[in-house]
Amino acid sequence: MGQAWGFDRYGGPEVQVFFDRPDPVPGRGEVLIRVDVAGVNPLDHLLRSGLVDGLDGGRPFPRVLGMEAAGTVLARGENVDGLEVGDAVFGFALTGGGTYAETTVLSAPNTARIPEGLSATVAATLPVAGTTAVDVLDQLGLPAGATVLVNGVGGGVGLAIARLAIGRELRVIGTGSTAKREHAEAIGVRFIDYTAEDVAASAHGLVPDGFAGIVDLVGGASLRTVAPLARDPRNVIAVGDMSVPDLGGRFVERRIDRENLERSARLALDGVLAPVVTAVHPLSDAPTALATVENGHTSGKVVIQVT
Repeated sequence: MGQAWGFDRYGGPEVQVFFDRPDPVPGRGEVLIRVDVAGVNPLDHLLRSGLVDGLDGGRPFPRVLGMEAAGTVLARGENVDGLEVGDAVFGFALTGGGTYAETTVLSAPNTARIPEGLSATVAATLPVAGTTAVDVLDQLGLPAGATVLVNGVGGGVGLAIARLAIGRELRVIGTGSTAKREHAEAIGVRFIDYTAEDVAASAHGLVPDGFAGIVDLVGGASLRTVAPLARDPRNVIAVGDMSVPDLGGRFVERRIDRENLERSARLALDGVLAPVVTAVHPLSDAPTALATVENGHTSGKVVIQVT
């Protein structure tokens, strides 16, 4: 039996519980891992709230929270290639196993080996933030010297996008709250504080002829404020708001396979995609870790150190 943190029904933080569960049995195309580090993401509380369908694997309650992790392979299911027992790996829990737990199952096609020299803490941040950053910037395909606006730059995904963009020699302007300024400016972002400035006016003042690309991580009214600042509406890429085509933009095309994980890991190992990890919590403090992300009070990436 191992400890896990999850939820016993859909709802808010009140449905979250610690519980013990047997080690999951890896099914076809899955690997069982001992979890070293789990990443914390906004998607986690959206799944708990019942707002996202199709990622629970049909598993009964209580369900374990978490979508990404790094750890060590303990066992393999059928039809698993390229991963062996004892391998240090990172990847996605796409079949409902969760990752806020001592052991879990990852989807083997969406799991990769951790390259030598890369820590489990860094690896655990890459399945969501790292691959999203690669996907967004590949989709934009901007040349060196172009200027991109990252709307909502302060979180784990936003900072990953900004860091990778700067590594590609793009000029990055980012929006966020006052608390997000320090980490954004530390990596070279020209920061616009939406609590103290008119975002559209400040952004237009910095880039009067319009942005070559806009990456939106906020959605809603904020997306509609910044989208007209793009020279070409097709270069407005939204990560969360699927209504972006109504504005002429595009939703991010996600690639979460092993190849993209390996690519993200190489970029992290080279320092081009180094995540900004701002908080590391033990599993016993998982409620605090998720609450800071759910409440929007954290800058950078939050992880849970399990073992």
